[in-house]
Amino acid sequence: MDLPPGTAPVKAEFLLPVNNGITVNAPDDDAAEGSTKPGRGERSEGYVDHRDSRSGPSRRKLTKEEKKAQRGANKGRRFGKVKDELDLCWRVANGATCEYGAENCRFSHDIPGYLAAKPQDIRIFNVSDISTTNPSVPDLPHLAKPHPEHPCIDLNDVCPIFAETGDCRYGFKCRFLGGHVQTDENGKLALTKDEEKKSRTAVSSQEVNFYPFPISDAYQRELNENEEASKPNANADAVILAEPEQNMDIDATVLPTSTAQELIEKRTGEPLLTSTIDSADSRVRFAEKKRLHWTGKTYLAPLTTVGNLPFRQLCVKLGADITCGEMGLATSFLAGSKEEWSLVRRHPSEKIFGVQVAGNKPGTLVPTAEVIAKELGSNVDFVDVNCGCPIDLVFRTGSGSALLDASNKLGKIVVGMNKALGEIPVTIKIRTGVKDGKNNAHKIMPKAAAEWGASCITLHGRTRQQRYTRLADWDYIKECVEAVRAREAEEDLAPVPIFGGGDCYSSQGYWDNVEKAGVDGVMLGRGALIKPWLFTEIKERREWDISARERLDLIRTYAEYGINHFGSDTAGINTTRRYLCEALSFQYRYIPIGLLEHLPARINDRAPAFRGRDDLETLLASESSKDWIKISEMFLGPAPESWSFTPKHKSNAVESQG
Repeated sequence: MDLPPGTAPVKAEFLLPVNNGITVNAPDDDAAEGSTKPGRGERSEGYVDHRDSRSGPSRRKLTKEEKKAQRGANKGRRFGKVKDELDLCWRVANGATCEYGAENCRFSHDIPGYLAAKPQDIRIFNVSDISTTNPSVPDLPHLAKPHPEHPCIDLNDVCPIFAETGDCRYGFKCRFLGGHVQTDENGKLALTKDEEKKSRTAVSSQEVNFYPFPISDAYQRELNENEEASKPNANADAVILAEPEQNMDIDATVLPTSTAQELIEKRTGEPLLTSTIDSADSRVRFAEKKRLHWTGKTYLAPLTTVGNLPFRQLCVKLGADITCGEMGLATSFLAGSKEEWSLVRRHPSEKIFGVQVAGNKPGTLVPTAEVIAKELGSNVDFVDVNCGCPIDLVFRTGSGSALLDASNKLGKIVVGMNKALGEIPVTIKIRTGVKDGKNNAHKIMPKAAAEWGASCITLHGRTRQQRYTRLADWDYIKECVEAVRAREAEEDLAPVPIFGGGDCYSSQGYWDNVEKAGVDGVMLGRGALIKPWLFTEIKERREWDISARERLDLIRTYAEYGINHFGSDTAGINTTRRYLCEALSFQYRYIPIGLLEHLPARINDRAPAFRGRDDLETLLASESSKDWIKISEMFLGPAPESWSFTPKHKSNAVESQG
């Protein structure tokens, strides 16, 4: 079969017979990039091979309007939290005494009543228990050992949090309760702890960079004590289970410098450094900064929504050396937004970790840098300034890639942040320019390294206008690297690490770009989202024909990491499910290299309709969000009827027509 240009070269024996060769919708990375706001979706009822269902002579041709409706982003996505039917008090759930007492607490203290209404314990199945033929969830009732008095408890269950740390902070609310509960001498249920494991994993398993809110937490407790309050307030000891979406609109109104000064003084107890308010162009000596020795290291790009802590933890396991939190807005950091500060959480496995901030002036970015330095200190290895975000909402405020057309302002930002951060290095991530044909990165980069004190520069080989259309310009990246190295040689300066970015999707492509462009490494974004094992391929300099079962095992690992981060209670499980489905919305785009006529695979090639080497591989390649939910149910239990998932790309929510 002759396939159109730009189509992945899948071997003929794996192609499905369809009209016109291609039926798989091409993901629109541009349209879906800028919106993560909520809407309604559908939940899975069973596995349907949507690639096959769209084939055959009965398929009618879509109208222009129908095609348009299937493209772009779902801009009204909504992800409501699913809660337990009976809301148990957190202190009681953890075996502690509630300070308000059963009569005054607005949460239930009735553990037997809670367990009577609680759903059945769930189980994270071993991948070996899932068949590659017609893959489905194993029959749990045959594997479970119900508690004689509380059948919702599976005494054969294993709690991933308890298994790792020796203590589950969700207590009776945990959906793996059977893994850490026993009956005491009085016949009552009691939570168990493994003190030896707790002490052994106190450092290795505990996330860091939790930002404290002592004043607001105390005030929240006061509000909770007011029984006559017209609107109930959240319990002060409630655990934050999700990483909510950022309110991108908040940066539209920039805090005035005087307000920023007041905020920084209140939050740190010290006045803002006068030298950081509006720093003039001046050179920062490298001797004042930690040197970044990043040559040969792999770097996972900061990724909004999908670049959360569990995903970064998975990438580190697979070989990522450098990780960076999701982009945070400077004004939100200064306002003490819990959503924004949750983005700086760091897992102990992240050996080199940075925080990325976005803003449009020194008056907000420099105070943000000072707060980060004071509050997080040695738990942050670098702070990255986002100068490449192409999203309209960010660009119109003068942030992101808009800074490329305001290099003097950008210079003041970097110099000021350098002063505020002390020895913590400042890095920048930029694009080639704002408009096509008007590249200016070759002018910015030498100044950033030699004059402003940027400790690392990452260059995405596309303009803001180009977004993700056309291939990244690695020839121009090489030109920019040479401009920086020439300036460094001329002034006898130590070289700073330079990373390129764009279209890297294989070990061969990675090392070819490193050699061709002279960069110290390649920042991985979309390639890592589609195939997180790309880091392993690069480290081992091979192309990995990963099996469907190996891929499913990585999905299982992601689910475990998600539960440890978001929580093992009902809300945490379904938050994990949401982010797992977000991850699968990229991973389905992987075409197994064993199915290809030749290598290397290319990230921008469209997939023809194909079947995998087994049913599991076909399921993992499904573009239907219903099938992503089915995959999540293998490790997170059945999705509640009230839970829904709307994919970012419209094409993944559209059913076949014919």
